[in-house]
Amino acid sequence: MDNIKVLISEEKLQKRIKKLAKEIEKDYKDKEINLICILKGSIMFTCDLARNINKNVMIDFLRVSSYENNKSKTISFVKGLLPDIKGKDIILIEDIIDSGKTMNFLVPLLSKMKPNSIKVCTLLDKPSRRTMSFKADYVGFTIEDKFVLGYGMDYDQKYRNLKFIGYIEK
Repeated sequence: MDNIKVLISEEKLQKRIKKLAKEIEKDYKDKEINLICILKGSIMFTCDLARNINKNVMIDFLRVSSYENNKSKTISFVKGLLPDIKGKDIILIEDIIDSGKTMNFLVPLLSKMKPNSIKVCTLLDKPSRRTMSFKADYVGFTIEDKFVLGYGMDYDQKYRNLKFIGYIEK
């Protein structure tokens, strides 16, 4: 772990998550909050966000996967059933949006299930990597093009348990 540099400290993360929670509370003042955590990378963020929202929060989980097939990516569900979201106001919780492909796959798919509304909350936004247009409703931090890990995000399934977001210096 000697070559891992801190990009966003634990203190900075927690401070921003508390602000995001307050924004969501305000926007959903008269609505039920249904968070859908996109596994695995978003688990830490989802838990901390939910703990900082001062009203009842429902939490469901989805796991999607991207596979390289020559130069195109196919996104598919890996585990679990889609939660029943008909008539609900849902917020998809993502760890990082870079290409935009996952959200451009999920939002239209979930819209077919007739929720009342769908919003997206991402901890990290990396617009320099965008290959498909997408703008999240709630963004924790906009970052430059670095490979990040920690706080739920991994490198070869390692480092998810770091309390900060780091990057590997090359």
